[in-house]
Amino acid sequence: MSFPNIFTKEVSDEIINRINKLTPDSQRQWGKMNVGKMLAHCSVAYESIYEPGKHPPPNFLMRFFLKTFVRSVVTNDKPLKKNSPTGKEFIITSDKD
Repeated sequence: MSFPNIFTKEVSDEIINRINKLTPDSQRQWGKMNVGKMLAHCSVAYESIYEPGKHPPPNFLMRFFLKTFVRSVVTNDKPLKKNSPTGKEFIITSDKD
């Protein structure tokens, strides 16, 4: 399965429309998080790049593990499996609005 290119206007407009339709009462379609937690979860990768210091970079051993084993899983065209483990910095415990 090939993922759509999010840099095309049609695809980015569709994603923006989907985000704009979300409400606090939207039903979960993937895991255990509510809408606020899911949006915060999806923002962690961007925060780690654009807000230095908010999420400390992984140490040498973790970087090696991520590059060797995890990169191919998260950068290929296969969808992630439901209930797959996630990194601790991506786990959102506080309520978000």
